[in-house]
Amino acid sequence: MYSAAVVSVLCFVILTWFHILKSLNSRRTGSASGKLPPGPRPFPIIGNFLHLGQKPHESLAKLSKTYGPLMHLKLGTIDTIVVSSPEMAKEILHKHDKACSGRAVPVSAQTLDHHKMSIAWLPAGKKWRVLRKISKEHMFSISRLDSSQGLRQEKLRELLDYVHECCLSRRVMDIGEAVYVTSLNLMSATLFSVDFTGFDSGSAQEFKETITGVAKSAAAPNIADYVPWLKMIDPQGIRRQSKFYFSKLFGIIESVIARRLQARGTHFGSPVEKDLLEALLDISQGSDYDFSSSEIKHLLLDFFAAGVETTTVTVEWAMTELLRNPRVLSKAKNELRNVVGENKQVKESDISSLSYLQAVIKETLRCHPSARFLVPHKAETDVEINGYMIPKDAQILVNVWAICKDPNVWSRPDSFEPERFLDHQKDYKGRDFELIPFGSGRRMCPGMPLAHRIVHLMVASLIHIYDWKFEGGMKVEEVDISDKFELSLRKAVPLKAIPTRNEA
Repeated sequence: MYSAAVVSVLCFVILTWFHILKSLNSRRTGSASGKLPPGPRPFPIIGNFLHLGQKPHESLAKLSKTYGPLMHLKLGTIDTIVVSSPEMAKEILHKHDKACSGRAVPVSAQTLDHHKMSIAWLPAGKKWRVLRKISKEHMFSISRLDSSQGLRQEKLRELLDYVHECCLSRRVMDIGEAVYVTSLNLMSATLFSVDFTGFDSGSAQEFKETITGVAKSAAAPNIADYVPWLKMIDPQGIRRQSKFYFSKLFGIIESVIARRLQARGTHFGSPVEKDLLEALLDISQGSDYDFSSSEIKHLLLDFFAAGVETTTVTVEWAMTELLRNPRVLSKAKNELRNVVGENKQVKESDISSLSYLQAVIKETLRCHPSARFLVPHKAETDVEINGYMIPKDAQILVNVWAICKDPNVWSRPDSFEPERFLDHQKDYKGRDFELIPFGSGRRMCPGMPLAHRIVHLMVASLIHIYDWKFEGGMKVEEVDISDKFELSLRKAVPLKAIPTRNEA
């Protein structure tokens, strides 16, 4: 048996030679086809990992001021291109959309072959187009969203009932937790016609840990993604962690599907529920698409992992900024009174008339984009941009956070000013590259239309009827607005406040 020290030395030598050969080959390729974008000099073996820091979105934004909005890093053996300006984002996501539409798939997303059946990770080919078409037609089309408005109104009433209970008892409310439960039940009711949990329920924490575990394992920086031979070793345990949470969530989804199939067998000829699961089962048993039961599970996992967390984070940040900016909160509440009326529940049809509320949500997504980077793209071919070559198979990271905080793009970028969106018509629907929290082009998040409705409804509902006071007499300037580096930019300290009746 070799000692651990000998094995470590052998591995180091092998990796060093691999790195040297890879670097020489990269230089030869670069000189033949064009120069790479500028970037900091990589260290031997590990490349530019040390440049990432504890918060890569901030570290890379700072580096881009030195090396430019199109920057090259070497992360292990992987060429990585970092995009930090609207102009470069447009080049990648619009002009060269097809060539840059691949996916750099992390080890965690390969768990249980998820990347082979996931709308988020599949290459933009035939199977991916089928999943996009199914998602749009049966989940996110305007007609489907309009027909499911009643469901969202019901879940909002449940949220407001919980707020009312907290109001009567003068109880401090964890706003993020309450929004999470509502988002989770909205998603589970839309997909399965069942509620997964309730307010003050122990099961809420269990589901949250499972879904958050899936998201965290997907977002965790993993050295095995950049040094191929480490994938089998799994030095950080991310693959094992990912398998645990994926299996747990798949188990929940599989049990729901099994019950539905049993119900369908006893209700022959009439639909059990008019939800997404029923539509997907009909598709899998029909002939219009080649769509398997395994693909159903993976598609549903995508919806849970992406939809619940990002919605929760955005609403919690919006509420945080409103409560720490009384002037903005007052204007938003006055608009709701004028448009919706006193003590009436906000409806989706009201959103288009709430221009200031829309500006508040846009400014929230600018100040606190739910994801600091878009899901990593990959170059399918060599691509030339601004005289620089992006090599085939390079990972492309669009730093949404950096674009949203760039003083050359936004005046007073660290200030929360919804009024900036009243002066012009910039939006987050993929056409304005200064604000692309949902991405743009063929890889744009398909769930954006649903997120648009839910976020506006929840924020409007929470501030329309109720006022809010911080616990312990905390002052506005004392509110913690630091964030945590995860899949979504969550608040480091949860937002807690006491709801009171709005007497205005």
